[in-house]
Amino acid sequence: SQSAISNNNSVSLAIIQLRDKANGIYKMKIQSTALFALALAASTNAFAPVAKGSSSSALSALAGGLDLPDIEAELKYKPGQADTAFAKRFGHLVGAEVKTVGDAFADFTKELGFSVNALYKNMVTDIVGTTHLIVVNARFQQDAVWSLGMLTALDLLLKNYPEPEVGEKIVTSLFKSVGLDEAKIRAEAKSIEEWAAGKTKEDVEKALSGEDPSSPLGAIVAGIKEDEFWMYSRYFGIGMVKVMDLVGIEMDKDEVYPIMEDWMKGKLGKSHLSACNDSDLYFKIKGKLDMMETMMKEIEIREKKRMAERLEAKAEAALNAAEREEKMKQEIAAEEQEKRERVEAE
Repeated sequence: SQSAISNNNSVSLAIIQLRDKANGIYKMKIQSTALFALALAASTNAFAPVAKGSSSSALSALAGGLDLPDIEAELKYKPGQADTAFAKRFGHLVGAEVKTVGDAFADFTKELGFSVNALYKNMVTDIVGTTHLIVVNARFQQDAVWSLGMLTALDLLLKNYPEPEVGEKIVTSLFKSVGLDEAKIRAEAKSIEEWAAGKTKEDVEKALSGEDPSSPLGAIVAGIKEDEFWMYSRYFGIGMVKVMDLVGIEMDKDEVYPIMEDWMKGKLGKSHLSACNDSDLYFKIKGKLDMMETMMKEIEIREKKRMAERLEAKAEAALNAAEREEKMKQEIAAEEQEKRERVEAE
């Protein structure tokens, strides 16, 4: 009887342990579901309001106590209606139709009407895609420095395109496919180039510091400093590099990097990291393209030299043939004269 009682106690203990284990697993599942819901709510939309108490809800879930009203509050957001400066400025764009990268490239292909050279195809595809993504961003604002950088980048990448007229058509098709006005871009870039002509580094830094608001660069700087949501993009950084080139700064990445850092961080009050990285990338690509251009010129020179040698050999062969023909004519004439003289002597 004692052994039976002992067996019953063991069975009861085992049942209790299994029940506690099942409750623990169920509790962990509920906690995981709650945490997933919180993570989903936090990453859904940039316009979503951040509800108070979200961190306390997460801590409560981790502690084992689930506060369902707080979780529901996290999920009941309305895009573009958060009580923030960003949502108030850009909230009206919620639900706006935005052209995809695929649509932009389809428009580019249709506008171009040619097949892009195989060596340039990946590069052109990347330019169309990245430019489109920059332009459709709600924070994007076109300015003269950006336009200058855009044209500088395109000139660097396409200056050795095998068919120059197709290269020009690529640029025009790019601007049309992303909804940009080529004439406006060229006019803005020219205004900065004309202003920077004859200027020094100190003149540019005065404009960047706001001491010359009447200049084209000064007006751009004022707008950048006033806009807390101003968006940097790669072509703005390349435009700054071009301005450095126009005022006589040595075009070397080690020289440009500290100046770019000072201009972006010190003068504009914006992060310099992306701009400095883009300037390094610009010089890296420029170095490779310059090396490729040098190699192509060397190949062209060698080919021209070989062609000249072949033409010279052909000319010499033709001259020798002409001399042999003339000599043969003289010999034939001499033989005929000799025959006539023998006939006359007989």
